[in-house]
Amino acid sequence: MNRPRDLGRDTQLVTRMVITVILLGIVYGFFLWFLLSVAGAAFMLVFAIMLVLFQFMMSDRLVLTSMRAKVVSPDEAPELHQTVERLCAAAGIPKPKIAISEMQVPNAFATGRSQKHAAVAVTTGLLSILNKDQLEGVLAHEISHIATRDVQVMTYASFLSVVASTLMSLFFWSSMFGGMGRSRENGAHSYMMIAYLVTIMVWVLSQVLIAALSRYREYSADRGASQLTGRPMDLAAALHKISGSLTGLPKQDLRRAETLNAFFIMPAVGDGFARLFSTHPPMGRRIEKLQILDNELRGSR
Repeated sequence: MNRPRDLGRDTQLVTRMVITVILLGIVYGFFLWFLLSVAGAAFMLVFAIMLVLFQFMMSDRLVLTSMRAKVVSPDEAPELHQTVERLCAAAGIPKPKIAISEMQVPNAFATGRSQKHAAVAVTTGLLSILNKDQLEGVLAHEISHIATRDVQVMTYASFLSVVASTLMSLFFWSSMFGGMGRSRENGAHSYMMIAYLVTIMVWVLSQVLIAALSRYREYSADRGASQLTGRPMDLAAALHKISGSLTGLPKQDLRRAETLNAFFIMPAVGDGFARLFSTHPPMGRRIEKLQILDNELRGSR
């Protein structure tokens, strides 16, 4: 049996993950203190946390369900299972669940709250345009996400972001039905409006921090995939094909995929929207780095 390959310790990725979690902890520590000091916000906070705890425990299933991805057995997708099993053995991690999404958008993603509760999914659109080697490169990228545990960190980081997002919705609907205006005399209305604005600012800040981490984790996963397969340019070719095939696809599929951009190997709607909030680095830059990795691997042979 081949020994697992040492993917190396990506110090920059670890550092960025630690800094992001610490900054998010500070932001949300202040956020929780503020909400608990506002009359009427405690119930909303408890409700939001309970809701997101449920989402967190069911994260892999919820993501697969939202993308209409069906878990497939080795009998249903033997080549896919064999490739993933081989890559997982090389990375030294448990084999995740494997799913196929009936979507024309060519993409792949990994999700899960831990290495033992992870899933890798590919779309039928991806399977239709990539050859065997290119598909292996994409799957190696997703396996690398699981191996470095950045999927787990992204799930934790997104957990707090979803709390803020849920509270924004609760505050919004409360205002629509007069919940913020029933106690104007005692100042509750003003406090609730302030809480609403603070919630929006916290959500925006959390999105910026998560996006910054997400952009770097893509570079790290590209590097990990290159080490697992030894063929960086197969992944580069796959990225080029995926990027070039997104035009003309059904808008319904694109909208559904857009909600999970941070988990995809490529953003479903391109990477030109608000660089600060972009979850992925530019495709051209990723291919440049893969070319450099390919040259380094050729030089070491």
